[in-house]
Amino acid sequence: MPASAKATGVADLTARQIEDLILEGSLRSGEPLLSEREMAERLQVSRPTLRQSLKLLEERGLIVSGPDGSKSVARLAVGLIDPLMALIATRPDISDNYLELRATLERMAATLAATRATDVDRDALRACVARIEAAHGLADPAAEAEADLDLHVTVYEACHNAVLLQIMRALIGMLRQGVFLNRERLYALPEVRETLRNQHIAIVDGILARDPEAAGAAAEAHMIYTREVLAEIASAEKRLQVSLRRIAGGDIAQRKVRSGG
Repeated sequence: MPASAKATGVADLTARQIEDLILEGSLRSGEPLLSEREMAERLQVSRPTLRQSLKLLEERGLIVSGPDGSKSVARLAVGLIDPLMALIATRPDISDNYLELRATLERMAATLAATRATDVDRDALRACVARIEAAHGLADPAAEAEADLDLHVTVYEACHNAVLLQIMRALIGMLRQGVFLNRERLYALPEVRETLRNQHIAIVDGILARDPEAAGAAAEAHMIYTREVLAEIASAEKRLQVSLRRIAGGDIAQRKVRSGG
């Protein structure tokens, strides 16, 4: 086999190796890569071979180059998500659709995680629960909401289903940006915070116990509860807005504000 053909074959294999790391979630969207020298050492290939592999991945839209020549994973799924952003932002009912979908997917992910999670995954889940407990103790809604999301991503990683992981990473990326809902509204309510904390612990307990039914049921119940609470919050906010409009005459009536007495 000619040397050039052999080099091309190694470059293809190296590109496939990097693709696998992206697909399984080891390399994340937007994540910077090591220097060329370090990557070549880690992948045990020559630097010319690595350059050829990265060129292939750039052509496929998986790797991007910075102005300084640095490489990073492309912000994957942006082409899919961006056109939906404006639409979703104008449709409040989409949040309910999203939570309805999550109830099914969360049950699936937790059920799979209970049977597929590795020791590394289980340690990561324990660490997420510790973060939730710490944020809960500090009554920090922002930190608790962020730890909440990270726990769910960790469950998706522990289920070892690459398609589910990538879909949910994209959706949760939007959730972090407040596209679907503002999770801090949930954590502003003490009684809700307590329930969410207990539900997250129940999900992880089921996975750690290797009990698919318990883990799946806990995950689904958590999403159903979240959906119900957010619906109640939205309904209460809507009633408040109606009351305020009545007082103000819809902002177009000549009306004096009523005084108490």
